[in-house]
Amino acid sequence: MDPNTVHVLLVDDDADYVSVVQHHLHSFAGKRFQLTWVNDGEKALAHLKSGTKTDLIIMDYYLPSTNGISIMKQILEEGFAMPVILLTSNKDFRIAIEAMKYGIEEYLVKEEMADTILPRTIINVLERVRLQRQIGEAEKEKLLSLKKTEAIQELVVTMCHEFNNPLAAIKISADILSRQKISDDERQLVQQLNASISLLEKQIIRLRDLNSGAAPL
Repeated sequence: MDPNTVHVLLVDDDADYVSVVQHHLHSFAGKRFQLTWVNDGEKALAHLKSGTKTDLIIMDYYLPSTNGISIMKQILEEGFAMPVILLTSNKDFRIAIEAMKYGIEEYLVKEEMADTILPRTIINVLERVRLQRQIGEAEKEKLLSLKKTEAIQELVVTMCHEFNNPLAAIKISADILSRQKISDDERQLVQQLNASISLLEKQIIRLRDLNSGAAPL
């Protein structure tokens, strides 16, 4: 796929306006626009379900027996997530506010579009969506890292606890042995055991201290 080609789906029942959109979508900022036109919501959904590459949808608000926001709801219900620019023939901020609730990225008035407004808006929307996705992926990675850190910290606490109990029992047993009448060789073995226990205890304390000072990522 050519990264400089933007695949646009236009949903509008006004055949004459298609020519206007085609005129607006000339090459702009190094991008070329591949336009596909359908005149109702069912055809728009069929186009998306066909798997044809679509980077962005331009949706007219006023359509026969429905409106662009209703079609957008259907598109979302079908599991398609892509940026949408809503077109209307008048300024109605109630429509604009409702449109934003359903993920519609921009709201343009047809009569106010100069030659470069539509292509510039498309490029700006695609760049904004790309950045939002990057931020979303970064936040997801951050959350996964945090979860991993918490799991490691919990594991360290469990390990320290599991090691301390048997070490304490071994230490008591070694102390009892050292009070008994045993040979010099046996006493030397007990001393080596105590030294090993002391070393393990220091390592466990160090590990516990490191873990308590670990900051989540």
